Amino acid sequence: MSSFNIGPAILFVPADRPERYSKAYERSDAVIIDLEDAVAPNDRSSARTALAEHLARMDKPTTERTIVRVNPVADPDFSEDAGLLTNTALRFVMVPKVESIGDISQAASALPGVKLIALCESASGVIEAPQIAKHPSVAALMWGAEDLMVSTGGSASRFADGTYRDVPRFARAQVLLAAAAAGKASIDTIHTDLSPTDQFIAEAEDAVATGWTAKACIHPAQVQVIRDAYTPTEAESEYAHALLAEVKRQRGVFQFRGTMVDGPLIAHAQNVVNRAEKLKAQLPGE
Repeated sequence: MSSFNIGPAILFVPADRPERYSKAYERSDAVIIDLEDAVAPNDRSSARTALAEHLARMDKPTTERTIVRVNPVADPDFSEDAGLLTNTALRFVMVPKVESIGDISQAASALPGVKLIALCESASGVIEAPQIAKHPSVAALMWGAEDLMVSTGGSASRFADGTYRDVPRFARAQVLLAAAAAGKASIDTIHTDLSPTDQFIAEAEDAVATGWTAKACIHPAQVQVIRDAYTPTEAESEYAHALLAEVKRQRGVFQFRGTMVDGPLIAHAQNVVNRAEKLKAQLPGE
């Protein structure tokens, strides 16, 4: 399985805004320091300087919660980004616009020993996701809706009510299944709603229900929505623990609270318990 075990709420912060770094760590479970889309090309040199200073003074707990998004491997900025990150303690690097396993191989060669998060956000990247996920340097897959629409020639990933159109929905499922099949972690993409709208809440809850390891966000106000979605309710926790306790007294398929229970439903309950234990372990003082 993947060595990626951070989240569930992962917050983007622009690399050229170092004054925001500390607040991002305080308000989220992990941070993606972004050298790509969040930084204007003319500002990337100063962004790398700020990031280098930050990496030089990071302690181990901070390092464990840090991801850096570099520029795409085909971009001239990639080599400078990779040069900055080589021989640092950084464990995770996000590679955007990955379209083939060759892109990941190139990134892995430039960043030896670093675990990569492959961002599949184009038609090619989504179609190739199953192969990309198999690369040994890949720890997780993430997908992106808006760049996907650029690659198809589209202009809107969502309907007016905020729900995804069919092509992004397919891409989201494809990337999740590719990650799961390869035993890798998965990160659901950001939502542009900065407030906890009903649609945003539903999307976060769906990410949990379908098995995404974590969800990315772009504003601190979104963090609690994601955390709440990933935190089992008291009723969910009670049911899961009770069902697992009953398993010890049963053989094979059995009836529990009016429902027939077999292997997959037992595994669902175990996933709820595991998720609660992971969140508890991340609390200060635990």
